[in-house]
Amino acid sequence: MSDIRIRPIEPDDAGETLTLQRAAFVQEAQIYGGTDMPALTQTLEQVAAELSDNLGSVALLGTRMVGVVRARRDDDLLLIGRLAIAPDVQGAGIGSALLAAAEERGRDAGCTHAELFTGSMSEANLRLYRREGYVESERVPSGEGVAEIYLRKQLG
Repeated sequence: MSDIRIRPIEPDDAGETLTLQRAAFVQEAQIYGGTDMPALTQTLEQVAAELSDNLGSVALLGTRMVGVVRARRDDDLLLIGRLAIAPDVQGAGIGSALLAAAEERGRDAGCTHAELFTGSMSEANLRLYRREGYVESERVPSGEGVAEIYLRKQLG
């Protein structure tokens, strides 16, 4: 999608971010058989608080937000979270573009590595992250045969 524009995330994006996040994470809830996940229970106030001093980005198609990723610096580590793409445009390269934007902002902020995580049943997420150079660094069991998989990538 060549008409996608990527820009830094701003606190004023909280409402659209929450709406997009909920739409995107419904698919994850279906995979895991429950809606009790932070991406679906997070409040607008919590999202707004996360967006101040954030290294994330949003993807816009015209004026419509179609993707979002949050990222923050923890010493020299870029912690990437809540990558969400509108269901009707998934698979168009928006996730890759948002990861690249977050990584660039992280490098500019002095980060040497990026880390993110996803559930072990989230096959599409794992394919994306591995394709973008992320390597599994830790697997944490979270019950019923499911694990949180942490992946890392060297920046620069």
